Amino acid sequence: MKLSSLQRRPPAFQTDRPTPTPEDVTPHSAEEEVSEGAEDPELKLPKRAPLLIMITAYALLQISFFIIVSSSNDKIRSRQALPRLPITGLSPSQSQSRAGGYKIPLHISCGASLLGHILYALAYRFSFLYLILIGRCVSGVGFSLWMYGKRFCADPRLVGIRRRTTLSACLAVSLGLGTSLGPFAGGMLYKVGFGGRVWNGYTAPGWVMAGVWAAFWVLAARWYEDEDCVIAGAGTRAAGVAPLDTTAPEGQDIALQETDASGAQPSPLPTPYRMTPQQWGVVLCMCWFSMICFFILGAWESNLPVFGASTPRLHWSPTAAGNFIALGGISAFPFLILNLLLARRTPDRHILALGTSLGLSALLTFLLLLLRSPARLSYPVLFVCWWGVALGFSSATTVTMSTLSKQLPPVWNGRTSLAIQYSNYLGRVTGAVWGGSGVAVGMRNYVGLQIALVGVGAVLFVGLWRDLKTKTG
Repeated sequence: MKLSSLQRRPPAFQTDRPTPTPEDVTPHSAEEEVSEGAEDPELKLPKRAPLLIMITAYALLQISFFIIVSSSNDKIRSRQALPRLPITGLSPSQSQSRAGGYKIPLHISCGASLLGHILYALAYRFSFLYLILIGRCVSGVGFSLWMYGKRFCADPRLVGIRRRTTLSACLAVSLGLGTSLGPFAGGMLYKVGFGGRVWNGYTAPGWVMAGVWAAFWVLAARWYEDEDCVIAGAGTRAAGVAPLDTTAPEGQDIALQETDASGAQPSPLPTPYRMTPQQWGVVLCMCWFSMICFFILGAWESNLPVFGASTPRLHWSPTAAGNFIALGGISAFPFLILNLLLARRTPDRHILALGTSLGLSALLTFLLLLLRSPARLSYPVLFVCWWGVALGFSSATTVTMSTLSKQLPPVWNGRTSLAIQYSNYLGRVTGAVWGGSGVAVGMRNYVGLQIALVGVGAVLFVGLWRDLKTKTG
């Protein structure tokens, strides 16, 4: 080979192609980037063990809340004098433990739930009815983990923007599990329970759940650990994380940006984030739907045993009422799994619209039956109505927290989770009261109020339709 030909040959690292510009680069989908090994922040998920622990704790809280529903009325009657009072959870303060971690609230919830169930079970043994009230108050401290569970699944430091609705759908599945397994287990324990002073049909739910919480507490202490990004941040800025960009376009998630941690001068503090009237409207809309969903679910849970026992054609015992409530939850469970699978591709506002429409259709059907022929209300017809209510409004709870986390800055996650959980608590306690008094005030009035509340939400939803648009997933 001639030397001249070698000299004319270009080096291997040189190319005749022009340098590509940003416009020439073909954009890749998020799935393609992940498959090539690049971590897409929009698809980020927490570690598996902490995620499973939090979802399991959420489900156990649902079971703890509902397991006494089927037998609580008879238990209080057997002890006399004290009316049945629903006890709501005690909400924690806005400041997160360990600067943004979830481990301490998890342990507090486990300990409070364990002690609360023990006190509830001892009420019959000591013939002291106020122990029921004290036990549920102590359990209410444990119910505060509901807020932390929602915050965990929407925490922008742990969960990408396209995975928050999916994880919220997991919580909806836990809600369905608690709605079905709790009353069923309570009804079965009431029927099978022995006749002793310590262990009987009234105290068995408390003892069983105390054992379950003790075992779960051991597992949580062994396997749960806060991730570094969580511990680094609640009120202060984490190392290597820049201030939030408060000038991001409206309706988009404002992500944390990495900076050079080699000792560069920190950026100036950002100006306070100011919400627009449309964003305040979205917050009001999500809090309203959060409240009415749990109001209606809690009202039906507490009303079905009373309504079934007072209706001659049904004449339910606590066991039969628990089985009926559980059957509706179990039959809705596969559809909640389907909702979990579709959450990655379905916009949040569509999920809210479909779930609320299904629940409203069930309420209207039930009201129509009450107006036409209440005496002919049969088991299958009542079951269809309960199934529609359980599935529809459980699905609608999927998007209340995830929608706000996608539209507001990450530093607002604690405030929005607190607002949503207060709405949940308000719905639970008022719904339980309204459901327990449904027969006394009239079943038509009982259902009519629920329809009116959904109607107010529909007005908010239609008026804010464009502002409710967020990324899917």
